[in-house]
Amino acid sequence: MKEKIDFVILWVDGNDKNWLLQKKKYDKSIDIDDSINRYRDWDNLKYWFRGVEKFAPWVNKIHFVTWGHVPKWLDVNNPKIKIVKHEDFIDAKYLPVFNSNAIEMNINKIPGLNENFVLFNDDMFLIDNVNMDDFFKNDKPCDEYAESPVVVTPNDNVFPHILINNMEIINKHFKKKNILKSNLKQYLNLKYGKNIIRTISQIPYKYYTGFYNPHIPQAFKKSYFDLLWQEEYDQVHNTISNKFRKKTDISQYVVRYYQLLKGDFYPRSSKFGKIFEITDDNNLLLNHIKNQKSKVICLNDTSTKINFVNAKNEVNNAFKEILPDKSEYEL
Repeated sequence: MKEKIDFVILWVDGNDKNWLLQKKKYDKSIDIDDSINRYRDWDNLKYWFRGVEKFAPWVNKIHFVTWGHVPKWLDVNNPKIKIVKHEDFIDAKYLPVFNSNAIEMNINKIPGLNENFVLFNDDMFLIDNVNMDDFFKNDKPCDEYAESPVVVTPNDNVFPHILINNMEIINKHFKKKNILKSNLKQYLNLKYGKNIIRTISQIPYKYYTGFYNPHIPQAFKKSYFDLLWQEEYDQVHNTISNKFRKKTDISQYVVRYYQLLKGDFYPRSSKFGKIFEITDDNNLLLNHIKNQKSKVICLNDTSTKINFVNAKNEVNNAFKEILPDKSEYEL
């Protein structure tokens, strides 16, 4: 019998006046990442739920993680939906929090969360049929292994620094020379396509320099979050103490790396998902959605200079073409 799989999605309503007032109460320093594109609303969450209903009807529970606001159209009484406020799983001494890293480090504390779950950001969508084996196979998370060095440039924000913090933990707990040769078929699998080259290029180095992060819905076993809390409590505590994203944070990626380097994963094709940076020219992205060229997609909102209203309309119209019908999760 297959283990049940939960979905967890983190969402924030960047237009909520009460949330904005609370956020403004806290000072911001130069190394905090608090740009507008972290919070603005693309008004396409309903397509996330429509995608789940149409493409993953087998999901066990949907844990909808929120500061407290909930979309007016969401049917909170649907038996598959569980509204999870920050106060429900994050210690009160760390609240309020506006740092996604801090929130994700507490995911394992969500009451009733299944051992096997898939973590979504609200910019990650299902656009074609997925089955349970796309996320967990033989009770192992499905994933793509590829090493790729972290590079920090003078113009970078806090994100590369967070990845470096992750690598410090990884190199503390894992000896690279023993891992790769322990199961070459798992770490140099043909399903990874050209990404195998990334790993091969890093073989000469004694320590891990970084990993390729597909930035798509991620399959996790809750027990690996528990393990990180046990082995690196100080680092976890430091992160969840930061109300905004900071250079000193670690991220949920480090838990993914634990799963990979423990060999507790099943190789999955690099074609499973695709990430796009939203710009003022989104033709490739729109075509990808309309023709369902992968099973999952991430729409990365990285620029504050785009024509936001135009881009939002284009993207949402593309979603509407493949998901025109109201889902059971909508009132």
